[in-house]
Amino acid sequence: MKVSAVVVSHGHAVQLERSLPTLAPQVDEIVVIANVPGSVEKVPTGVRVLENPRPLSLSANVNLGIAATSGEYVLNVNPDAIAEADAVAALVAFADGHARCGIAGPQMRWPDGSWQPSRRRFPTVGGTLVRRTPIRRLRPPYETQREHYSLDVRATEPVQADWMLGAFLLMRRAMLDEIGGWDAGFRHYCEDIDLCYRAMRAGWERWYVPAAVVTHDYAAVIDRRFLSLHTLWHARGMARFVRKHPERLRAL
Repeated sequence: MKVSAVVVSHGHAVQLERSLPTLAPQVDEIVVIANVPGSVEKVPTGVRVLENPRPLSLSANVNLGIAATSGEYVLNVNPDAIAEADAVAALVAFADGHARCGIAGPQMRWPDGSWQPSRRRFPTVGGTLVRRTPIRRLRPPYETQREHYSLDVRATEPVQADWMLGAFLLMRRAMLDEIGGWDAGFRHYCEDIDLCYRAMRAGWERWYVPAAVVTHDYAAVIDRRFLSLHTLWHARGMARFVRKHPERLRAL
């Protein structure tokens, strides 16, 4: 089996009705993890649904999906990510041609068709302070942090990346086996940064493949509000990332 898709739904039944029909023809199997009641209603024929007896973290759910599938590649897909035709094929073709490509991510677009900055640099102390404090009112990240978001180079050909948003990632199973999958200790947020960082340290490449196009209705909750439960989750995620990788504190 070539490509297995894992979709974690936390009450996203409506989004699945849009995204699964576009995904199903492009992969060999799909497993949907229903994290809470009401997470799944109608699914295409052949899609397997695993219902959790209790809610788990996103990373723990992705690991469940990885264990329940057998493809050479595992595709993690958010319920709000809609793949254009042949998006998965473009990612797989690139990964097949690059033996050390552990993770491949697509070009992402907002629902209105505009480009979404999904290819990013690993976080620095200074950049994180700007993005996650009121300083961002004075220095809007999407305007001033041009290197972090790769705003000045919108690649039209595959290019290596530090990390990419986890909403749609093709991952080589051999890499996942080597680095131990996703870190279930992350409640929510930063688990995709950690995944790519550990892949990098193990010698695996992460590639942005713009020929693959995915529409992503990115909520970006923590970009809109300073104080919320999501803000706390993000802070905890960053704290865990720094505890695991203290060398990043030297990245100013």
